[in-house]
Amino acid sequence: MPKKYHIKPKPTLNRWTSPGKYVIIEQDQYCLHCPTNACIKRKCPYNVYTERRFDTVQLRDIIDYLCKGCFRCIQGCLNNAISRTLNPEYLVLGDEYWTPEIITSTYQQAETGKIPVSGAGYGGPFTGFGFDSMWTDMSEIVRPTRDGIHGREYIATNIDLGKKLSFLEFDKEGKLISEPPALLDIPLPIIFNPLPFGVSNQRLILARAKAAKILNTFMIINENELSPEILQYQNHLIPLLNGEIVENKVKGFRAVEFVDKDDVLELIDKARTVNPTIVTSIRLEFKQKTVSRVLELVKGGVDVIHLCADENGKELNATNPRFIKEIIREVHLSLVKQSLRDSVTLLASGGIAEAAHLAKAIISGVDGCAIDLPLLLALECRLCKNCVEGLPCPVKIETIDAQWGANRMVNLMNAWHSQLIEVMGAMGIREARRLRGEVGRAMNFTDLEEESWKI
Repeated sequence: MPKKYHIKPKPTLNRWTSPGKYVIIEQDQYCLHCPTNACIKRKCPYNVYTERRFDTVQLRDIIDYLCKGCFRCIQGCLNNAISRTLNPEYLVLGDEYWTPEIITSTYQQAETGKIPVSGAGYGGPFTGFGFDSMWTDMSEIVRPTRDGIHGREYIATNIDLGKKLSFLEFDKEGKLISEPPALLDIPLPIIFNPLPFGVSNQRLILARAKAAKILNTFMIINENELSPEILQYQNHLIPLLNGEIVENKVKGFRAVEFVDKDDVLELIDKARTVNPTIVTSIRLEFKQKTVSRVLELVKGGVDVIHLCADENGKELNATNPRFIKEIIREVHLSLVKQSLRDSVTLLASGGIAEAAHLAKAIISGVDGCAIDLPLLLALECRLCKNCVEGLPCPVKIETIDAQWGANRMVNLMNAWHSQLIEVMGAMGIREARRLRGEVGRAMNFTDLEEESWKI
């Protein structure tokens, strides 16, 4: 059995204090000045009141960021001297899809490398748009052996990049005569996508490349971002090419990705001539004719197809855009029907905002995901998009130390890896490859509603 994949997180403090969900209000005039050992603030299970400090850069108390929202101090104060209200600064973070909860929990995971804790528990949503309408089966969670995080069970999160043979052919002496195609194994069903917006200087590129190497995965990089400093991570880079083949952009790489165009299959043939062992990928936007184009590319011998939605996981250039999981399902089933599913690796990007989305995307039918905005959030991006309008970044991402950024991304991936193992263990699945397309272990609110009410 292969050695268990293990990520070593390094707690890496935030450079900035992010806004907490609640603002704590302490009214001194109502304080009874209880003895220190009796004061409810000293009994906080998360030590919020004892670990609070004053941020001299932003001129604020970090207590609101540390608070987990369990309300024990409010309920336990003998004279109701402590109260709480929603923080308006928190409410304006992100947007309807990239919610404040997603943003701040990503900050915590990037800081600690641990699964985020909420003292108030999970309050939903239990249905809604996109991945929120899909629920995973947790029927195996009651079994005491289902504890992959702590090592009682072997749960593999490896996936393959490349196509597999439909059958093996042997000669009369039992010797394999089938020529196996190029295939790459990565221990985590995640690769890094180019950042969709924001500053993309050498520090950010280097941080992502360092993290990809530590995690033993890949980073897709625009061809104009390749530099001597970045090329030292060549074994973990996938150049994204949008033009004619240039020999030095293919040679020495283990995989390459092309933007889809009419002559893309010819470009792939040229790439394989230069580098016969290279794994080839096509970057294909989610559009109305995605399924037919995927079938055409798979029959043309493409190894990997990277399906791209917009940053909120929606179909591009559509009047009534579908969500990514519906399109993934359609593509997956079409390939299964044509007996072509194992002939290609499917990756998806866009709208993958948290670890649960990763698991649900794989259940819908892809092999793995490419992520981008979560990497920006690991660097404390506020998703304000000031950079798009040419305004200064409020957290000065362009000034980060590359190693600090790499540590934050590795921490985030460790938290996601732990959550993926937890979900798979609860579902009774021990291998990420088996999770692919396993819709029988998930429930969809729309399907349940239609079945129950015949809508």
